[in-house]
Amino acid sequence: MQSLFIDKELKYTGKELSPHWIYKNFNLEGDAIVAFVGEVEVKLDEMVDIEDVINNEPIYSKSMINFIIEQYDITLLGMVFAQRLFVSIIKEVLEEYNVKISRRGDDLYYNERKLSVSIATKSITSCLIHTALNIIKEGAPVSAADISELGIKDVKEFASKVMLKYTREVNSIKKATYKVRGVVE
Repeated sequence: MQSLFIDKELKYTGKELSPHWIYKNFNLEGDAIVAFVGEVEVKLDEMVDIEDVINNEPIYSKSMINFIIEQYDITLLGMVFAQRLFVSIIKEVLEEYNVKISRRGDDLYYNERKLSVSIATKSITSCLIHTALNIIKEGAPVSAADISELGIKDVKEFASKVMLKYTREVNSIKKATYKVRGVVE
């Protein structure tokens, strides 16, 4: 599992949640996670979450810290488990800043206001996750919180901590599958 913080601002539109986007744009081949800051505007025709499409709920934020994860040799169910693990890791890192965060499924909340968006999906070659946290809550279509309220000033440092914990966890999980002997009846 490779990771990269992208130092230039990028707009997330939903098109970035596609196979090999990380490899084609940042030359990270294989399982990888990237983070970047930018405006998020996902219109209904780019939405992966069918429930949001049915409810006519596009996503918008002036600025978010975005994480995109691509993993191979994993099922969609496995990737949803990975998504929940990833969101739990973000919660752990946020709590290192002495902030009380609640998690409901793949969403994070601060004082009952939504802090994050997240989706896991499957492509023809891999599975993907997009998770993002508000940096600027103004303009969000729901009651929202942002990470500046939590005292996080250095977004790159925060994102790097999250990515390091996730890559270590994934590598540890993979190692755990290599060290066991299969059993038969």
